[in-house]
Amino acid sequence: MSENYFTEQSRGDRLRGMELIHPRQGPHREPESSLGTHADDNLRFIRDAMTRATAFTAVPGWGGVGIGVVALAAAVLAGPRIDAGNWLIVWLSAAAVASVIGVVALMRKARRAQVPLASGPGLRFFMSLLPPFVAGVILTTVLIRAGEIRQIPGIWLLMYGVTVLTGGAFSIRPVHLMGLSFFLLGGLTMIAPTAWSNGLLAAGFGGLHIVFGILIARRHGG
Repeated sequence: MSENYFTEQSRGDRLRGMELIHPRQGPHREPESSLGTHADDNLRFIRDAMTRATAFTAVPGWGGVGIGVVALAAAVLAGPRIDAGNWLIVWLSAAAVASVIGVVALMRKARRAQVPLASGPGLRFFMSLLPPFVAGVILTTVLIRAGEIRQIPGIWLLMYGVTVLTGGAFSIRPVHLMGLSFFLLGGLTMIAPTAWSNGLLAAGFGGLHIVFGILIARRHGG
């Protein structure tokens, strides 16, 4: 064979080698279909994360029903014949039990939604819920010291409405309506006769919790 043949063959080998490592495509270029699949997976993950976060900020449905049942029981025990001191003890005890139910239900719902409570949406939820809750505790303490126990039911309903509205600011519509209902009922309680207070507390913490709890549980998960 001639020398030109070997020269041309070597040149051809070098050109084929350069094609294998062309800078515009690289030696390990992924197919466009694979890149599209990765993009779809990323978008699906983002949508799922946003859905879980929204579901978490909703009030736990069945937990709300449980709180409502506790409130109705407290309203029965704190009837019109009980004195102010025992009335307060009954409702504070009910609030403690309801708080445990709410926390447990919230933790279960967060676990199902795969939303961490110590960061991200969970942390933002607690940070928005905490200020009005603490304000309600402070106002309750001030009213007890001042002997103005008759003002406590209205304050509780008002501040709970604010707590639900701020804690569920980015949540589903039923949570907004629930917070607004508590807020309006609290305003009514502030101007209503004192004899109505126990019944209005039952309507709010009992009735509203049960109605909205069932609605949330059925349409948006427990």
